[in-house]
Amino acid sequence: MPAPAPAPTSAPAPAKYAIGIDLGTTNTVLAYASLADEQPKVEVMPLPQLTAASTVEARPLLPSFLYLSTEAETKAGNLDLPWRKRPDHAVGAYAARQAADVPTRTVASAKSWLCVSRVDRRQPILPWNAPPEVPKVSPLDASRRYLEHVVAAWNAAFPDAPFVRQQVVLTVPASFDASARDLTREAALAAGLPEGFLLLEEPQAALYAWLADAGEKWRRHLKIGDRILVCDVGGGTTDFTLIEAGEEGGELSLRRIAVGNHTLVGGDNMDLALAHHLRAAFSKKGVELDPWQSVALWHSCRAAKEALLGDGGPAKHPVAILGRGSKLVGGTVSVDLARAEASSLLLEGFFPACALSDAPARPRVSGFREIGLPYEADTAVTRHLAAFLSMHGAAQGGSRPTHILWSGGAFKATAFRERLLEVLASWFGGGERGGERSGGKDAGKGDAVRPLEGLHDLDFAVARGAAYYGVAKGGRGMRIRGGTARSYYVGIETAGPAIPGAPRPLRALCVVPIGMEEGTEADVPGDEIGLVVGEPAHFRFFSSAVRKQDRPGAVLSSFKEPELAETDSMESQLKAAAKGKGPAAEEVVPVRFHSRITELGVLELWCVSTTSEQRWKLEFSVRADATT
Repeated sequence: MPAPAPAPTSAPAPAKYAIGIDLGTTNTVLAYASLADEQPKVEVMPLPQLTAASTVEARPLLPSFLYLSTEAETKAGNLDLPWRKRPDHAVGAYAARQAADVPTRTVASAKSWLCVSRVDRRQPILPWNAPPEVPKVSPLDASRRYLEHVVAAWNAAFPDAPFVRQQVVLTVPASFDASARDLTREAALAAGLPEGFLLLEEPQAALYAWLADAGEKWRRHLKIGDRILVCDVGGGTTDFTLIEAGEEGGELSLRRIAVGNHTLVGGDNMDLALAHHLRAAFSKKGVELDPWQSVALWHSCRAAKEALLGDGGPAKHPVAILGRGSKLVGGTVSVDLARAEASSLLLEGFFPACALSDAPARPRVSGFREIGLPYEADTAVTRHLAAFLSMHGAAQGGSRPTHILWSGGAFKATAFRERLLEVLASWFGGGERGGERSGGKDAGKGDAVRPLEGLHDLDFAVARGAAYYGVAKGGRGMRIRGGTARSYYVGIETAGPAIPGAPRPLRALCVVPIGMEEGTEADVPGDEIGLVVGEPAHFRFFSSAVRKQDRPGAVLSSFKEPELAETDSMESQLKAAAKGKGPAAEEVVPVRFHSRITELGVLELWCVSTTSEQRWKLEFSVRADATT
């Protein structure tokens, strides 16, 4: 009797929603839009979270903090969530509060750690410098737990539309290199995001949010030749991106033309500056802060800053920390921070007036430095912006911005926006801030840099823009073109006689140009390269955000930072071919390169043997399985 025919398998249900996630350094936000609507409306989803022990509330912002609980707290169920019982950690508002009260058990700025190549981002190193009795997690694991919380909250709210089946877009800083993006992707997949989720640069997401709000009217605000400076100052980082309006098929189009470096200056630095300022005030009260209190003060200053610099903020705000002395145990010590002094301190420290020719200050560096986040020595956002624009030719008129789009929580403060407009006016001329302006060839010649108005909810803009992009991917909205934000290179050791004590000269071979689009691939022209297999080898990779002229196959015989920066190197032993299938025991195999940018924006570099059918995949990443 013939075997029964297999039962037909039904195709997975199509996505019902486009979901955008802003995995921010300070806050995480989820926005979504129904794909069934002709004109999808993007909404922000309040995320249930612990706001106090045994208290769950839904709030639109999920603070990107992770509190590692004690065994007693876990057993007591104080951190229970509707979808999880007896967890050993808390994410969100309660964790952020614990950052001030119990900093040694709280992870902050995990996102910034993802791009620090001098530490192993898979190892449990956070909270940084926590005592031995505190359990630690890796930066990758902390990021995974934030995303797991978001996925669980969605599944609880939308049981008929599982998260894993939706169109999901996750944002990353434009300045994240391929390694940091790959780590973000790994954390996301482990947290339950669908295999086909998309990565989107945060500044582009902010502009998508503006496009969503403007609708078809956006073409009234921009003309061919206009350049939008997306200035994103968030909790932990500052990102700059230039997007140019052009023409494609007779229609106005947008293309990203430049991104800045990953700059660790943001709201965290501002909080630390306020904390440093307040130490003197506590000292006058006879309180000399110990290291534990100093960290607590840093986190307490965040709430004070947000309250004071918001529109209609109070004239002063109390900043309190827990006492530590014998007379203060269990009590608090408080000082007042005035709005005027906070505004003045942060304006001059982070947005000082400067010239377009100025560069960030680089003070003398000690020969010994504590391992930690590589914060910028110069906190002046304006000088970092000057360096970014100058590097891309703004001083010669090549990339002068005509418009600016604010992004990041820092720009909720009117004083910061006004100061930056004043600085831009001093560089490029103009001073009026309203009305329309002429575009095209004369753009940037004495005209004021004008803000793109209408994007008010800066805390939610990136997530909303990511959701809109998820809709636009289906052909129902404007898409910003741009491809890869950087060109990528492999280090090729030159042949020649060895010199005692001197490494062989290194050349950089371009394998991916700036702007290589998702879903494309290319053979890298040039001579054969010897690939070391069968024994441990050190592979070096480089990237550039400014060498727009380099094409695949271009060879740089000399280079230096910041024009070309080394990204994650890789120590690996590539497998030699099996017997009978190629040069089994050879140490060097002649290969040529083949590069590919997947639809998800992941960079793949293949080494293709010229003498057999064997191929090896190298990734600009720190993944343990980076070779095949």
